[in-house]
Amino acid sequence: MELHDVWFVLIAVLWTGYFFLEGFDFGIGVLTKLLARDRKERRVLINTIGPVWDGNEVWLLSAGGATFAAFPEWYATLFSGFYLPLLVILLCLIVRGVAFEYRAKRPEERWQTNWEHAIFWTSLIPAVLWGVAFGNIVRGVKIDADMEYVGNLWDLLNPYAVLGGLVTLFLFTFHGSVFAALKTVGDIRKRARGLALKLGLATAVLALGFLAWTQADNGNGWSLTAMIIAVVSLVAAIGAIAAGREGWSFAFSGVTIAAAVAMLFLTLFPNVMPSSLDDAWNLTVSNASSSPYTLKIMTWCAGIATPVVLLYQGWTYWVFRKRIGTHHIADTH
Repeated sequence: MELHDVWFVLIAVLWTGYFFLEGFDFGIGVLTKLLARDRKERRVLINTIGPVWDGNEVWLLSAGGATFAAFPEWYATLFSGFYLPLLVILLCLIVRGVAFEYRAKRPEERWQTNWEHAIFWTSLIPAVLWGVAFGNIVRGVKIDADMEYVGNLWDLLNPYAVLGGLVTLFLFTFHGSVFAALKTVGDIRKRARGLALKLGLATAVLALGFLAWTQADNGNGWSLTAMIIAVVSLVAAIGAIAAGREGWSFAFSGVTIAAAVAMLFLTLFPNVMPSSLDDAWNLTVSNASSSPYTLKIMTWCAGIATPVVLLYQGWTYWVFRKRIGTHHIADTH
């Protein structure tokens, strides 16, 4: 295995970490409208991710930075071709962060309601767009001989990619509802479990269709194995939440996300961004990568920095591991 292959795997791991962690973040944001009945319950949900949401976004920065450094041609084609949807995601993440920080700065109901609307929409929209983006990456887009995207926005809104967007939305919301059940007490915990069961069943139908479509179009033996793991894990997550085992359900939903991301990357390799116009114009791990010397330096840096980041983030989750409920929320805001 050459270094560009190693970095393809590492980027897949970074995206897996991002979707696993930011996935339940997005899910909690969507649940502020679907699950919470009043402002106090919305605050409970927001507080479940309050200490960790910004750290979860580090995985996105790492994935984007690694792609830029390890595969500059992939980065250039991806970010220029998907400019508008990625800009919308970026704006949503900015507004979402501001909403978390500013929502409680003033006691007026209208002020807090507006920021709560922002949290909902800026969680829902990226949850959809990430699925659309990765659906197009796997399916292939219009890339010419100069490694440039020559399609338009409407080309990205094809049935396969739209289905991918629905899958990520439902999967992240299911993941978030399981996390809510894991992190709360009282009535909201019971309702989170009930909603998670319903979302899980809907997610299973959508995910099975999307993964089967992916396997039929681009699959191989390895991707089939990942697909089976994803489906079995999702079924196990639904069964665990039905039995009231939130911890196991959260672990299985995390495995589902990891296996689904692995399947997408396994169907891609050795491509990083296929061309729907001509296979000869595919971006691959070899023609889109940086020089071996650059990849070698990056490998040393990642080997030193990554364990530190993992230890710190793990410590953060350990410190804020307690459940919370409405009785923990003061009545001032």
